[in-house]
Amino acid sequence: MSPLLHVENLSVHLRRGRSEAALLDGVGFSIDPGQTLGVVGESGCGKSILALALIGLLPPTARASGSIWLERTDLTTLPERELCARRGRQLAMIFQEPMLALNPMQPIGRQVAEGMRLHLRLGRAESDARARLLLDRVGLPASRVPADAYPHALSGGQRQRVLIAMALACDPALLIADEFSTALDMTTQAQILALLAELAAERRMALLMISHDLGLVSQVAERILVLYAGRAVEVGPTATVFHARTHPYTQGLLAASLHGTSIPTGQVLPNIPGQVPEPFARPEGCGFAPRCRFVQADCRQARPPLVATGQAGHHAACLHPPVQP
Repeated sequence: MSPLLHVENLSVHLRRGRSEAALLDGVGFSIDPGQTLGVVGESGCGKSILALALIGLLPPTARASGSIWLERTDLTTLPERELCARRGRQLAMIFQEPMLALNPMQPIGRQVAEGMRLHLRLGRAESDARARLLLDRVGLPASRVPADAYPHALSGGQRQRVLIAMALACDPALLIADEFSTALDMTTQAQILALLAELAAERRMALLMISHDLGLVSQVAERILVLYAGRAVEVGPTATVFHARTHPYTQGLLAASLHGTSIPTGQVLPNIPGQVPEPFARPEGCGFAPRCRFVQADCRQARPPLVATGQAGHHAACLHPPVQP
């Protein structure tokens, strides 16, 4: 089976005055039709920049290099007009902040129908009827949420569901969900997660799910890509990544995840000391070296390549992989 999405050596550089820094540095991965890939890492690791690069919405000061193959087309070679024709139609995105992504001056039904009128050339009556069906499908029945409601009248979880309906309006082959759980309570997170998984399976739609929470995305993702400081540090089948935990950063993310577990009262939540380095101040060698408990001298000198670990489909970028705790 050919992958639906194949990303090869994708880098994104940001210019600031006369300086330039890599927000993403040589990232590559594939997603098959109907497959879910979870992309995880802390804020500042490049997850949202990756999403914006895939959909062609990088800021003017950033430039991308490498290849983004969607089926047989390299999206990086397309002019803006052709990219616009594909956004919403072949690939769509659920942005992390619904109140910024939704138009406060337009009813939600009209916003869901807009893509169908633009890409599918549907008339007002048909697109409005389909929008109503989509709102029902994502858990916003007319009895509780009328199509003429405005975003400010909805809860955070309801606004997130509107974004999902908008993204699904033209039945895309690839859906990108960027930090969909931001500002949602645990119950609503679980509901939205289950809805996304159900819709992806129902439509045989590939799903790229971005989150800082490894435990959360692992519940539905078949494969996991761990990003740190703009680089891929571990990638593989979800079960293998959880079992192997080859990179110290992956170990830290798993230790800090509370999904499905609890800690005794008074016990401190595990954390990774230090912070993700800024793009213009990233160290030589392994980007994680300043925070790593297992760092050795050569870690600060040589950038670890992403290499096969011997387990099927599993790769990690660590010169001295620690023993699994």
